[in-house]
Amino acid sequence: MSSATVLIADDDHSIRTVLTQALGRAGYDVRTTGNAATLWRWVSDGDGDLVITDVVMPDENGLDLIPRIKKLRPELRVIVMSAQNTLLTAVKAAERGAFEYLPKPFDLGELVAAVNRALAPSAQRVPANDVAAERLPIVGRSAAMQDIYRAVARLMNTDLTVMITGESGTGKELVARALHDFGRRRGGPFVAVNMAAIPRELIESELFGHEKGSFTGAVQRVTGRFEQAEGGTLFLDEIGDMPPEAQTRLLRVLQDGRYTSVGGRTPIKANVRIVAATHRDLTHLIKLGMFREDLYYRLNVVPIRIPPLRQRVEDIPELISHFLTQSAAEGLPSKAMDPGAVERLKTHRWPGNVRELENMMKRLVALYNEPVIGMDVIEMELAGATAAQLTDDGEPATLSGTIEKHLREYFDGHNGALPPRGLYDRVLRELERPLITLTLLATRGNQVKAAEVLGLNRNTLRKKIRELEIGVMRGLK
Repeated sequence: MSSATVLIADDDHSIRTVLTQALGRAGYDVRTTGNAATLWRWVSDGDGDLVITDVVMPDENGLDLIPRIKKLRPELRVIVMSAQNTLLTAVKAAERGAFEYLPKPFDLGELVAAVNRALAPSAQRVPANDVAAERLPIVGRSAAMQDIYRAVARLMNTDLTVMITGESGTGKELVARALHDFGRRRGGPFVAVNMAAIPRELIESELFGHEKGSFTGAVQRVTGRFEQAEGGTLFLDEIGDMPPEAQTRLLRVLQDGRYTSVGGRTPIKANVRIVAATHRDLTHLIKLGMFREDLYYRLNVVPIRIPPLRQRVEDIPELISHFLTQSAAEGLPSKAMDPGAVERLKTHRWPGNVRELENMMKRLVALYNEPVIGMDVIEMELAGATAAQLTDDGEPATLSGTIEKHLREYFDGHNGALPPRGLYDRVLRELERPLITLTLLATRGNQVKAAEVLGLNRNTLRKKIRELEIGVMRGLK
């Protein structure tokens, strides 16, 4: 049984009682107080082997106490608890040197495990590096979001490559920006590039730059996104849409830490942190031969999954409030939401996730005169959203309707700006490649049967397989 003493500061008597019982059963001596002054006196007297403190206390903020504790007793580890379950709380706890951050309500087993880790001789502390309070980039207090906040707090002061997955509209770029904005590279640039928005033949030049005369039309040297992101973070969005030749070059950069521009000969050392994201199932793409397995493992060092909105409906009221406040700050009319309408929105499936909710709030603020948005308005909006996903017969949308939906999301994602040139050819290629690949898989690589299924001439199919590099990647005959 351990004889270590745990000092607990929390102004909630019931929490002090529960923690005393749980840690007592685990073999620890426990001393509790409801204020920061008593805790500081104990620490100053050299008492205790571990501190557990709440953030909000009557006499002092627990986060502000941590630097004083670390200065007086650097070896004393601190676990922070808080009902202010935001990203900023997790980040501040990590920046000030807390060993662990636990949102309330917490799991007792998880807390005891954290205490065991903190008191283990090999426990490592997070380096302190204070940040200023900034506007929260991510909103939500659900358990799923707490996991993301803690992941960001643990990863922000590392250069580990992160893979963010989640459906379209869940906020993957916001998490990438949080890793950058709160991390040690925040003084450098954050450069985002969407693989799905760049013509395949231009991706290598876009990423690595090109030299004058390296290809027709290259009239001057152009820097790539790697060079633009020097000293900062390069966010590779929709990495699943990266063509195979660019995948090979990216893998080489991740392996060697160097790259050459298109047409260049002198290697350039890459000084960037890579954060990738995708809404696609990369393991499935690997099976289809559309994504390199070795690149996947290089990118997927630390995975973060963003849950769809339907899996964190408890965050919807806070998100609504956030978007209404944001709209008012942008000069739109100030609006409120009827509580019943909020509850009704929690029952919607939200196929477009947080982006769909944000767009709806902007539309409601702009189009309706009522100061309080009621149930009738919400019912009309949701009826329209449902109809957009169905045919006139009430059946699921056709393939053309599904494609139209994704294209609408694509154009919405450019915030009113026109997408890059070559969209028609790129959409056709993106549709052809999985169609032909899946048909070949279904026919076990038999091109004669695949051509019959697709209604193509066999020579035409062979040409498309060669152009789309399907045969090269899968070894199909």
